[in-house]
Amino acid sequence: MSSSAGFGVYVHVPFCSVRCGYCDFNTYTADELGDGATRATYADSAIAEIRRSAEQTGPRTVQTVFVGGGTPTQLAAHDLVRILRAIDEAWGLAPDVEVTTEANPDSVDPAMLAILRAGGFNRISFGVQSAVPHVLKVLDRTHAPERVPEAVRWAREAGFEQVSVDLIYGSPGESMDDWRRTVEHAVSLEPDHVSAYALIVEAGTAFARKVNRGEVVMPDDDETADKYLLADAMFEEAGLGWYELSNWARDDAAQCRHNVLYWTGGEWLGIGPGAHSYLGGRRWWNVKHPAAYAQRLDAGQSPEADGEDIDADASRMEDVMLRTRLRTGLDPRGLPSHTHLVASGLLEPVEDRLVLTRKGRLLADHVVRELT
Repeated sequence: MSSSAGFGVYVHVPFCSVRCGYCDFNTYTADELGDGATRATYADSAIAEIRRSAEQTGPRTVQTVFVGGGTPTQLAAHDLVRILRAIDEAWGLAPDVEVTTEANPDSVDPAMLAILRAGGFNRISFGVQSAVPHVLKVLDRTHAPERVPEAVRWAREAGFEQVSVDLIYGSPGESMDDWRRTVEHAVSLEPDHVSAYALIVEAGTAFARKVNRGEVVMPDDDETADKYLLADAMFEEAGLGWYELSNWARDDAAQCRHNVLYWTGGEWLGIGPGAHSYLGGRRWWNVKHPAAYAQRLDAGQSPEADGEDIDADASRMEDVMLRTRLRTGLDPRGLPSHTHLVASGLLEPVEDRLVLTRKGRLLADHVVRELT
């Protein structure tokens, strides 16, 4: 892949107040961390890695910054701003840089949001997941649904240019009416952007153990597909168009540019424990545990755990896999025979591109297999 899509920085903040049972991200509660890794010292470790990385990459201009987790807003707002300032000092932020932080609705207040906005953050993504209390309970989410409009209003008042909400569908016990209620709730917030992902049972999680023991039952694929179609129709009616399988935006300017960078062959540096980077045809990732990460940097050592070179064939396959998911679609030149995918209503020609139909979006994995 080329780097024409730009250069971004991802910062992983590995702290959460509660570990959600479905989550397999590299996150930790305070009780799970020993000495050597605390929220109070984390920003210093991240800044040390930023400075070290800048020495290796040389001059760059950062188009996007995304602070994810975990719950980034478990850190003090001033620490998040310090990290962003270090990125600017190391490489330089583009004049129109997009700077996103994820947040739980119950982890922010007006003062914190004002500090973040004044410090350069201009986009915020709230982990809403559901508007239905019993579904939130299944997901181990701690916020109350009524807190969400308040958090969104505070973000708007602080001057955030883009507000996004993240949803999850297909939880055990979630009815179609429950999901409709969640989508209606999300639309009522008038967000600039919505992400909606089907719940996946990740091996090794507490949730997977419950499923294996028969304590919870996952919905069947047809019901999950119906929920996707319902959301897509409701978002479209509300003026939110899909631009990636699981993402909808008010307009092109409201798309998450950082994620688009991932999907269209950009390069990025991942800062933090377990963070992945892709630069110069090579992918690498950091040690996962925050204490080991901090210890490496304190000793003046690289936090890298391992890496791999991405050859031309692997790069091409990844490019097809990712671009298939986008509304901008694929250049048909160089693809294997795809007429059967068009004939079966999974792909459609749009100008000089091939784009998934709504039916094709439900079977995107099949389409990718056929094309790679």
